[in-house]
Amino acid sequence: MRRSFDRLAAMVEQFMDRDPFSGHLFVFVNRRADRMKILFWDRSGFCLFYKRLEQGTFHLPSAPGEPLELDVTRLTLVLEGLELSGVVQRKRYRRKTAASVTL
Repeated sequence: MRRSFDRLAAMVEQFMDRDPFSGHLFVFVNRRADRMKILFWDRSGFCLFYKRLEQGTFHLPSAPGEPLELDVTRLTLVLEGLELSGVVQRKRYRRKTAASVTL
């Protein structure tokens, strides 16, 4: 967890094959799963959030070291200490985007 803005952004490009300037949140968790860094670009610079748990660990739904994609709701649940395996999400309305509408 010693890496900062530039090295984390380079990891996003090299290992995840993603664009760190996309505005997505990129989450990094240490081996003990008690510390988490979240990197994102906000149109004027990188932001880095760091959370250290005093007790317990973060429960991620996949094996350590494997890339995982979560929406903001599920990331919030992980940050709050809830395990995603028992969470059920009910169907909700989603507005069609311009790209999905056929004229």
